Amino acid sequence: MAKIINVDPSKCTGCRLCELVCSVKNESIANPYLARIHVVKWEFECFEIPMVCRQCDVPYCESVCPVGAVYRDEQTRATMVDYDRCVGCRMCVLACPFGGMKYDTRGKKVMKCNLCGGDPACVKFCDTGAIEYIDADKIDLRNQREYAAKGYEMRKEYKESIGPEVGHPGPKETVAPRWGRW
Repeated sequence: MAKIINVDPSKCTGCRLCELVCSVKNESIANPYLARIHVVKWEFECFEIPMVCRQCDVPYCESVCPVGAVYRDEQTRATMVDYDRCVGCRMCVLACPFGGMKYDTRGKKVMKCNLCGGDPACVKFCDTGAIEYIDADKIDLRNQREYAAKGYEMRKEYKESIGPEVGHPGPKETVAPRWGRW
């Protein structure tokens, strides 16, 4: 049974520990830029969500690779990159609809989640349980959307409860008289 990493955005605190653990595990250095998982933050909404490769059944990244460097690992069912064959054209980065692939400009290579060989480090270190490693058949898009909507609403309510004086200015402070938004 194939397993994937699932994210519950309502549990994510935006601590970014998953990024550090991932970079240490894969690159032997604590540098979030080199992580295969990325916490995307919407500053004005006070909302964070870790983004990671969805390990698609029919991966676009594999389909568009002109040299066949992207392939499916038979043991973990993870979509992998053969760096000996990769030419760095970045077609896979462009093709991924979920932002699961990225290009490391320093290392001159594409990077994506490899599920840490079936034992993802980010899952072990996520204290809130926002990141899980579960059977792929337990995921469906409707549940993902419900989690995302719930997480967004929770963050929005929290932001409204602390008031506009903390963090970013509220909408009234960002509008100039008779000119509209800045």
